[in-house]
Amino acid sequence: MLSGRRLDLLDPSPFDVEIEDIAQGLARVARWNGQTQGDHAFSVAEHSVIVERLCVQLEPDWAYKWRLAALLHDAPEYVIGDMISPFKAALGVDYKAFEARLEAAVHARYGLPSALPDDIKAVIKRADRVCAFFEATQIAGFTVEEARKFFGRPPKGVAVTLNPLPVKQAQVLFLERFATLLERTEREAAA
Repeated sequence: MLSGRRLDLLDPSPFDVEIEDIAQGLARVARWNGQTQGDHAFSVAEHSVIVERLCVQLEPDWAYKWRLAALLHDAPEYVIGDMISPFKAALGVDYKAFEARLEAAVHARYGLPSALPDDIKAVIKRADRVCAFFEATQIAGFTVEEARKFFGRPPKGVAVTLNPLPVKQAQVLFLERFATLLERTEREAAA
């Protein structure tokens, strides 16, 4: 990693996970494999910030640790890139186990449970699909009907306007949101 850490991909240690590496990687990983409109790719870093915000809209009273988990929901992609869910499924259980080990290391590094409770995962997944709907219709060329078929209908009153950022701005946005959420998570845990 650029931080100088050596991350063992087969047995990742939380001690080798650095948020700067995550932000660097996610800001450079393009959603939709870069097949989007505009001057800049829509990065996983920017997607992650929006998913966290959507989770708060869906669950306004959520604890900050779950908000942090939402921000980090795609963190393994800083190492392995972004793959669409059907392709992940086609790769099989070994891929999912690999991704889960990376996620567990990231979670351990930042004080989250290695495996999130099912109800928390469900909210994050719902917000992820809502974000994907808006990505599909605003920057990936889908019609509303096509997007509804693949991602469902967003809840009433929930809307996102996408403006894909340059890499550095997406990286800074992610890091700033992380710092805020981590500080509030730690304060919440101490209370």
